[in-house]
Amino acid sequence: MTAAAVRHDYSRAEVLALFALPFNDLLARAHAVHRAHHDANAVQVSTLLSIKTGGCPEDCAYCPQAARYHTGVAATKLMPLAEVLERARAAKAAGATRFCMGAAWRAPKDRDVDKVAEMIAAVKALGMETCATLGMLSQQQADRFKAAGLDYYNHNIDSAPEFYGEIIHTREFQDRLDTLECVRRAGLKTCCGGIVGMGETREQRAGLLQALANLPEHPQSVPINRLVQVTGTPLAGTALLDPFEFVRTIAVARILMPHAMVRLSVGRAEMSDELQALCFFAGANSIFYGDKLLTTGNPDVAHDQALFARLGLRPLPSEAPPDSASVDIVAAA
Repeated sequence: MTAAAVRHDYSRAEVLALFALPFNDLLARAHAVHRAHHDANAVQVSTLLSIKTGGCPEDCAYCPQAARYHTGVAATKLMPLAEVLERARAAKAAGATRFCMGAAWRAPKDRDVDKVAEMIAAVKALGMETCATLGMLSQQQADRFKAAGLDYYNHNIDSAPEFYGEIIHTREFQDRLDTLECVRRAGLKTCCGGIVGMGETREQRAGLLQALANLPEHPQSVPINRLVQVTGTPLAGTALLDPFEFVRTIAVARILMPHAMVRLSVGRAEMSDELQALCFFAGANSIFYGDKLLTTGNPDVAHDQALFARLGLRPLPSEAPPDSASVDIVAAA
């Protein structure tokens, strides 16, 4: 089987042509690419913890953590290190190999950087891969988190460039790209995807994937989120995305970015087991474990384990061995 070429020069027309393929032809092509580059029966498992919830000054139309929307999400302070470690140990015991820490900030303040860096080092010492999503970063902040042992930084572009202004007004699309460049320069792996089902057209979904695939380096992890509509946000009441269109989005992402881990992310709690199985066949090979993703629901671990057993899937092992320097930090904490 011939491996797919890695490209960064896709045209919109090429991406739309993939979306337009007959469903079975698209899935067959995506699965062939997936099988050529990945273990078709292994799924990378992550856990996401909100270490600082709510009160965000941004106006992202999908987000219940924006302070300006009345969604019932209360603002909290940064979680203490001991609690983060307790949650990370529980995630590891449940089978997660990557632990992602998210904070509802526009960008971390300097006073918060050292605290988060300490969390990163402590989680790394458990033998887990580390990921963080904290908003926009400066180069100095990205370098600091890399030195602490951060493996991945999540910073989604959210949508196609031409649709971005319909969803967010408090930062520009270029701001997203600038943070991703800082992350790459720091030597961190990028976790970068977007959200579908926000009222965008198929061409705009194609534009999201085109923008991701044409980045200077394909993200190592590509979360594809299906909008969870939260009462109080501007996108509540948006027409639901056709499930088959969601599977097509997964399949096209797999073809365009053959080496990436394509993650079924937010919105999985509303997906049937059958829809998830189609997504795994189409090239999804990463999920979040745990009953909550920041503030939205997620299937419980027992259900995911049962689904894996029914499909003959198994979790991928961690790539992150314990780091002796990080162990010293934990012992001193």
